Amino acid sequence: MAIPPRPHPLSRSPLVDRLNGWLEGAWNKGLSQRPSLDPDALWAKALKSAPAAGEVSCRGEADAEDFRLRLEILTESLVAQAALNPLGRTIAHGLLVRAIRQRLHLGALWSDKPELAETPIAAPIIVVGQMRSGTTRLHRLLAADPAHSATRFCDSWHPQPRSPDTRPLWSGLSLLVARQLDPWLDSIHPFGVTRADEELGWLACALDHCAYEAQWRIPAFTAFSESREPAPVYREFARILRTDAAFHANADRPRVLKVPQFAEDLPILLAQFPDARVVLTSRDSVDIASSAASLVANQMAIQSDSADMDWIAAECQRKIALREQRMKAAMTDFDGSLAVVDFTALDRDWQAEMARAYRLLGLPFTSGALAAMQAEQARAEKSPHHDHAHMHRAPARAVTKT
Repeated sequence: MAIPPRPHPLSRSPLVDRLNGWLEGAWNKGLSQRPSLDPDALWAKALKSAPAAGEVSCRGEADAEDFRLRLEILTESLVAQAALNPLGRTIAHGLLVRAIRQRLHLGALWSDKPELAETPIAAPIIVVGQMRSGTTRLHRLLAADPAHSATRFCDSWHPQPRSPDTRPLWSGLSLLVARQLDPWLDSIHPFGVTRADEELGWLACALDHCAYEAQWRIPAFTAFSESREPAPVYREFARILRTDAAFHANADRPRVLKVPQFAEDLPILLAQFPDARVVLTSRDSVDIASSAASLVANQMAIQSDSADMDWIAAECQRKIALREQRMKAAMTDFDGSLAVVDFTALDRDWQAEMARAYRLLGLPFTSGALAAMQAEQARAEKSPHHDHAHMHRAPARAVTKT
């Protein structure tokens, strides 16, 4: 399906407005209830289909309390600051219930099979960089190497293993709905239900702020999270990773990990994986800021009628500065294997740049790795994601409904 022109970063599909009208009308007429953002109500709904005993499990009380507190602050910020429209409120309710439900099911799984959360894994390869700095491209090139493993998109957003594994089906249905709501979705990020993708869903499952601040205006929750020790989030992340590796029987291959949030939390992440190799991406900050603001605007416009492009641009600039500062501080004391990959150099001659990165990481750049990367590069060149390069330079004033 061809991607329509995106005349403004805050443009949205007319379907969004129709759904907003339908939802508000249904609530006003008593045909359905307005979704609650009260933490107790969210827990109660999740508990209808998930075991309460899964809250603690192998996590311990401190990690369970961290999740409860994050949920409380997040919902307060949503109600007070996000200015959600009816569709946005419905989406927020659904995402938070799902996060609680996933957490309970994972806890129950680990109570039954604690060894899954402790699966020994090969030293991972961590791709670190600003959002829109080429991390996805680099991640997928590294993940294409048969010697490595990667996280499937469907497993990121549905972290509980299941048999038969219906996660690709559910993720496919979710993407189908998302593409109807957002006709520019595939220009923002190249999706595929079983493609290698970032572990954003695992952080969202632990109520880290990164997935939520990219779609809602929640500065109070963002400030709370930025100042809070994220160790409980990354302990959960590590448990999910080890469980995923056990399920897919690839624990012996280095997992290529990538979420832009890593730039903000690198010391804690490296504490979980002290033997990790690190690949840093580098790109001009002006290009990063413009592209990041375009991504956030695309998501925020769907869920709020008050999305402010000036605020979004300023917030993206602030996040870039914060992540750059924290990333540099973390790398000052890092003495492990490190490669810095330049966005422009990767564009100019990706094979040479990947070969150089492999040398710096002490990894063999085999003919099999090169062939797999060539196939991935050929696939990427056909992606609608390339359209985003000009879309994020659209005029930043009047909002257009498309």
